[in-house]
Amino acid sequence: MSGTAILVVGSVAYDTVETPEGCREEQLGGSATYFSIASSYFVRVGLVAVVGRDFKKSDHALFEAHGIDTSGLEYAEGATFRWSGLYEDDLSTAITRETQLNVFSDFTPNLKKVHGSSPYLFLANIEPKLQHSVLEQMRRRPRIVACDTMNLWIDISRPDLWSLIEKVDALLINESEANQLTGERSMTRAANALLERGLKAVVVKRGEYGVVLFHRSFTFAAPAYPMATVVDPTGAGDSFAGGLLGYLAAVEGSFDDTDGDAMRRAVVVGSVMASFAVEGFGLERLLCLTPRSIDDRFDAFVNLTQFHPIGGGQGLPRA
Repeated sequence: MSGTAILVVGSVAYDTVETPEGCREEQLGGSATYFSIASSYFVRVGLVAVVGRDFKKSDHALFEAHGIDTSGLEYAEGATFRWSGLYEDDLSTAITRETQLNVFSDFTPNLKKVHGSSPYLFLANIEPKLQHSVLEQMRRRPRIVACDTMNLWIDISRPDLWSLIEKVDALLINESEANQLTGERSMTRAANALLERGLKAVVVKRGEYGVVLFHRSFTFAAPAYPMATVVDPTGAGDSFAGGLLGYLAAVEGSFDDTDGDAMRRAVVVGSVMASFAVEGFGLERLLCLTPRSIDDRFDAFVNLTQFHPIGGGQGLPRA
């Protein structure tokens, strides 16, 4: 088995989701699932997660069909993690109906030898202590370590989260979480406060308003792709992360670059993958992509934001 370019540690779950477009029961989901599928279009991904004995063989085969290394997918006695949620008019926020952690409640990531040398690492949304333990198991420091978090960990594990942030390169976080974590009311002030803790980049996800990358050397904003219909927002953030890190791994980029060309493109690639994710329930749309469809939507993003300076770069016309 060849080594993996990206290692992702997170959750694999079965989701029951209701949106204004309909309902799906027991669809394959979880942070590691969406990340690995989105990223697999660019590089080889290693997945570390836990599932129960009820995990379907067809879902395991789905990962392998996308070239994902599943040697880190642990099977434990019990049931696979399950989540049930409702999206109403505000599609940016899910109302959780039920969470059954099941085997995920005792999840302790143990990396295979082959995973310890992965040059890119994504610590998906799990308890900060577990994210710490994964980083400590790496045989050498990855080129990029990025992590995600959520309001729960900000509430109950803030010291552990701050300690983790000081050891990683990039934090992916939504706007309200960034404000909650730092105590700042402004997104920009919150991002700057996070950069001051040693991060090289802060990626603030803003849902339908797009995403902003705050880097030590520059700031870059990308819009969300204008969707006629959002079917299911579940997994959009993890699909974004998969696209962003997948592209950077494919071009061997890092957050040390001061000009940021690769990072700017990576943000747009992440936005492309997120836009596909929300077009169907669960993984429906992500599973049927082609290189051409990804390229075409990337070009659509370029056209969406392309314009020339006023007056040939001489500024606004004067009366």
